[in-house]
Amino acid sequence: MLEKSFITDCEGPLTLNDNAFEMCAHFIENGDELFKILSLYDDYLADVVKKEGYKVGNTLKFILPFFVLENLKNQDLIDFSKNNIYAIRDSKFLLKYLKEAMNSYIVSTSYGQYIEALSNYMEFPFENTYYTKVDIDSLSLNDEESAKVAEYKNQILDNPEDYELFDEIFFKEIPKMGIYEKIKEIDVVGGLGKKLAIDDIIEKDHIDVNEMLYIGDSITDVEPLQFARKNNGISISFNGNEYPLKVAEIAIVSPSAVATAVIANVYADNDRNKVLQFINDYNSQDDLKELFDEYKIKEEITLKFFEVFDDEDYPIIKIINEDNYNEILKESVYMRNNIRGEDIGGLG
Repeated sequence: MLEKSFITDCEGPLTLNDNAFEMCAHFIENGDELFKILSLYDDYLADVVKKEGYKVGNTLKFILPFFVLENLKNQDLIDFSKNNIYAIRDSKFLLKYLKEAMNSYIVSTSYGQYIEALSNYMEFPFENTYYTKVDIDSLSLNDEESAKVAEYKNQILDNPEDYELFDEIFFKEIPKMGIYEKIKEIDVVGGLGKKLAIDDIIEKDHIDVNEMLYIGDSITDVEPLQFARKNNGISISFNGNEYPLKVAEIAIVSPSAVATAVIANVYADNDRNKVLQFINDYNSQDDLKELFDEYKIKEEITLKFFEVFDDEDYPIIKIINEDNYNEILKESVYMRNNIRGEDIGGLG
């Protein structure tokens, strides 16, 4: 058993996708707008209302009745996911290195159908992944319920900021339907759900809590990033929005996952303090090739890094503080929107 664990979110640090958003846009008329509205509502419930017992990422449950309305089946989710994987540059390279260097896991809010397709594509062990399990074949609506869900969709699109209406729909009306018995059992792996996945990994790997690295990019990563940081692990925001940047210790802003591989390499062979020392040196030393030699960065990672980046265009790898937070946020959101598109980049 290896000594440390590397735990990464999927969408953001590894892929450009927001699979659920993309499926809504593909299968549902005006589904892109519907998803964006419900994603903001999800953020509102988690971040503003702080609804008791609420797991951020519930957008994935909110949209299920609308998928069922379109007669979607598990095979539709599988086929769409297989045919629409857009990887962050060099993420396959990162995961190949990690499999040798550390116990490695993907902890994602995404549906299992997408994570299985992604695991096959990345040649990553599916058994080392955590995800939201949904059996859409088991969900159904009768004719009366279908008519109501169609009406709810129109109401949501027509009243995108009426959160009292949304409360009525999702916490009073849909719970009266037969479909809700199955939906309420779905355990969304977001926020607290990701933290519970980490608890499981720590127990499975018999590691101390300070022997883990967690990397994420969105509101669903806040709890695991806080946990890693509080327990002297490594906490990284990768092209993150304001949510992970507020709680992570380290920011990476990069079009390529090779920047993550560099930090993972330093961490695999050393402790947290050495990683922070490397980052300080990275930002103060002129000759990065000399620095990589000094820290014994693996040759294949060094070669890949300098193949991707030239002297003028190195990625941002910084320890976040009050003085640099706003500048990092600006650069991070720009990179996020630039490589993932503003629709996906703008989601919480």
